Amino acid sequence: MHKIFEYILEIVGWLQIVASPLLIGLGIAAFIYFPNPTVTRLVLAIFIIILALVIGIIWANRIWKTKGTMWFVSQVSATPDLDNLIGKETEKNKNNH
Repeated sequence: MHKIFEYILEIVGWLQIVASPLLIGLGIAAFIYFPNPTVTRLVLAIFIIILALVIGIIWANRIWKTKGTMWFVSQVSATPDLDNLIGKETEKNKNNH
């Protein structure tokens, strides 16, 4: 049961990593296509979206094989600046008492 839960979390992390370049590609494709919708721009936009998806899949697979997707997502989401700030406040409170 524990392994299944870890595997599901890794899949969720993998999807989050794939979504990042895919959303950037979607934004670029929309910026290219919507101002002047033509067939040529549509083909270019679709190509950019597919390229972004492939890059995201390759990137997510590489991260999964090395350190794990949840480790990567947690490192990206971490806020070391706030951790240092909390540590300084705790130290200041100790010195005041």
